[in-house]
Amino acid sequence: MRKIYIAPSVLSMDFSDFAGALREIDDSGADWVHLDIMDGQFVPNLTFGPKLVEDLRNKSASFFDVHLMINTPEKLIPAFAKAGADGITFHLEAAVHAHRAAGMIRELGKKAGISIVPSSPVCLIEELLSGLDLVLVMTVNPGFGGQKMIPECLEKVKKLARIREKRGLSFLISADGGIDAGTAGAVLAAGADVLVMGSAFYGAADRKALVERARNSR
Repeated sequence: MRKIYIAPSVLSMDFSDFAGALREIDDSGADWVHLDIMDGQFVPNLTFGPKLVEDLRNKSASFFDVHLMINTPEKLIPAFAKAGADGITFHLEAAVHAHRAAGMIRELGKKAGISIVPSSPVCLIEELLSGLDLVLVMTVNPGFGGQKMIPECLEKVKKLARIREKRGLSFLISADGGIDAGTAGAVLAAGADVLVMGSAFYGAADRKALVERARNSR
């Protein structure tokens, strides 16, 4: 049975208390911290940069899953690697030379991931899969938390799972957008290994119970 990773997204946390929000993730039993980096250009929102990741790194031992929703990500990949990211995921739609960007991440000793928005088909990244550690399927249009999942996106998760098995690859499949206790089962059944949860996590009265329910909902 494959391991399931729960990755709460800091996008939905109280930005006046980052340290407290990290403690909530650690106390919940979740596996990763998902850090959404937005530039106000690739997506219509703006969050934070490498300095905050560096400061947070000293407050958590969890895997830092840095998701770059920015144009020309290769310009900032080294900075986020230095800041303490464990994995760095960039968007196919934002990088002209995606193969080079993925290689750069691995050369810096980090896990390399690529993400696709709902309008991008899996076929666009098939040639890159052997050089990736993670593929992040956006199940909403990125930029804001609290959106409802686009269920058709789960077909891309299923396709990636089939390709992975057929080709004997080992990349993880992550899904992000509209994932909660009610949708987690369908996402896991489609073949996802990583569940990114934002508003559902920080809005839960019992976050530990939510994490366990989501992890065991397959």
